[in-house]
Amino acid sequence: MKLIDRYFDALRATIDAVAADSGAIEHAAALCVEALTHGGAIHIYDSGHLVSHELIRRAGGLAAFSRLQFGLSIDNTVRTRSARSAGSENALSYRYIQAIFESDQLRPGDVLFVGSVSGKSANVVELALQARAHGLKVIALTAMAYSPQLISTHPSGKRLFEAADLVLDNHAPFGDGMLTVEGLDYPVIPASGIGAVTVLWGVVATIVEEMLEQGFKPSIYPSVNRPNGPALVAQVDAEALEKGY
Repeated sequence: MKLIDRYFDALRATIDAVAADSGAIEHAAALCVEALTHGGAIHIYDSGHLVSHELIRRAGGLAAFSRLQFGLSIDNTVRTRSARSAGSENALSYRYIQAIFESDQLRPGDVLFVGSVSGKSANVVELALQARAHGLKVIALTAMAYSPQLISTHPSGKRLFEAADLVLDNHAPFGDGMLTVEGLDYPVIPASGIGAVTVLWGVVATIVEEMLEQGFKPSIYPSVNRPNGPALVAQVDAEALEKGY
C-alpha cells in the first residue's frame, strides 16, 4: 500500500477515535457554555503547535475565543559562570505564570484550554494548577497514549492530564508519528495536530448548538474575504464585545 493511502487510513482512524469521545467533547462544551452565558471567557493556550492559531479569528469560528500567549527567554551565557539550575529556571517560570493571573484577564468562572501533546512540561502543568487555584475550569488537550508513559518535569510529578478538570484526547500515538516506514528510524506524519483541531471544532459545534437551544446567539466570524469582509468582521467583533460572546 502506498504511504499516502496509509496516511488517509490513519487519518480516518484518528477522526473516528475522536468521534467516539463525544461524551468528553460535550462535557467540555457544557463548561464553555456555562462560562459564556455567565459573563466568563474562553482562553486557548497551546504549547507550540496548531491549536492556538486554528481557532482564533477564523471564518466560521467563535468570536468568544481568546488566545493566551506568554513566555520568558533569557539568553545571557557567561562562560566563567555555571549554568542556572533546573530548579531556578522553574522558579522563574512559575513567577511569570503567576503574573498571568495578576493581569486580571483570566478570572474565576472562565475556561482555559491547555494544549500539550506530551503534557510533561513544567510550564503547562504549572499553568493548569495555577488556573484551577484561581477558579478557572481547565480542559487539557493531550495525547493519552503518549503522556502517561512520560516523566513530568514539574516538581509535583504531575502531567497535564493529571492537573486538569477535564481531559480531551487528541489520539496521537506514542511519539506522535502515525506511520512506520521501512528505512526510517522514527514514524512519520504526526497525528496530534489534526486530532486536536478535530476535537476542538467538535467542541465549537456543540457550544453553538447548546447556546442556540438556550436562547443565546453566539457571535460567529464571517470570512474577511467576502465583499465588505473587514466591515463584517468588525461588526461581529462589536457584537461579541457587547454580548460577551
